[in-house]
Amino acid sequence: MFDPRDPAFLADPYPAFAALRAEGEVHQHDDLGIAITVSHAASAAVLRHRGLGRIWTDAQPLERFASFNLLHRNSLLENEPPAHTRLRRVIAGEFGRGHVQRLRPMVAELAESMVDTLAAKIAADGSADLLEHLAQPLPVAVIAELLGVPTSDGAQLVTWSNAIVKMYEYGLSEDGRDAAEQAAADFVAYLREVVAGSPRGIVRDLTASELTPDEVVATAVLLLMAGHEATVNVLGNGVTALLTHRTEWERLRSDPTLLDSAVEELIRFDSPLQLFERTATEEVEIAGHRVAKGSKIGALLGAAARDPKVFDAPDTLDVGRSPNAHLGFGMGIHYCVGAPLARVEIAAALTALTNRLPALRLAAQPERRPEFVIRGLRTLPVTA
Repeated sequence: MFDPRDPAFLADPYPAFAALRAEGEVHQHDDLGIAITVSHAASAAVLRHRGLGRIWTDAQPLERFASFNLLHRNSLLENEPPAHTRLRRVIAGEFGRGHVQRLRPMVAELAESMVDTLAAKIAADGSADLLEHLAQPLPVAVIAELLGVPTSDGAQLVTWSNAIVKMYEYGLSEDGRDAAEQAAADFVAYLREVVAGSPRGIVRDLTASELTPDEVVATAVLLLMAGHEATVNVLGNGVTALLTHRTEWERLRSDPTLLDSAVEELIRFDSPLQLFERTATEEVEIAGHRVAKGSKIGALLGAAARDPKVFDAPDTLDVGRSPNAHLGFGMGIHYCVGAPLARVEIAAALTALTNRLPALRLAAQPERRPEFVIRGLRTLPVTA
């Protein structure tokens, strides 16, 4: 069984997933304390099964994690119907495909400006960090604009988000847990100040909706965090994959019609979310494995994305892959509400990079974040 703290595993978890998949579709992982699915079919079943839900359990002790618990207790991601339905309905229209398509010119302009900055930094210094100049600021700028918070606050929002999501990892230190709570408290205070002022954008709409004040804050924070984490990690992991599979970079650069399929393939090939937990609200059976009521099971999305029963040559990066039934955005009622926007952002970044920096290549080995559940990079040094 894999060790989620092992640097060698974190560098390339996919051989370990393949070995587990060869033994069976579901395994009990004692270190994680849950069962995990490693096949596409079993993972999809976990995401779809109505007897498996997102049931929030407060972090303990309550007085130590008041803000962290507030954000998650009132989050649509951590609730089932009817609360989930009510929370999702309020924001669904803001992220509908038609509305998001109208944002394409704005997102493309932002991406082009940021890639120009990246190119200038490379010209001046010989190399630059693609995360710092494109992958991180692009999704933050877009979601900040939509929500109606100052884009200039983006760096601080990223810092808070990075601290909070570490609580989703296993074996986090006490210092890390304290940092997550402090970041949550600061994020809550920040959003309460925004709401109390003259809110605009989605925050204004949330404030005018049926949501409670705590639900307004939790929803805005979720959108800021999710709107950043998914896209930055798809871009970081994905551009690294393209630059280490040079023929696929050249295919995409020379054939823009591959853009949409390339976006889906980058999400599949190195999934930014590796594990998504569900809790049994009744006794459930997944691929012959019994999940007792109240027990948890995790869909190992990274393993599902390399299942040879669904994907031909699953360990091969293929920017023209179609169909591509990856589970990167989930399934069922918890399917990522921001998926259309993430796709637009990733496509805009890839277009700007391949047009402006066709000779882009790695300047050094990227540094990976030492976490398992949220898979991403700390740095991505590039040159051209």
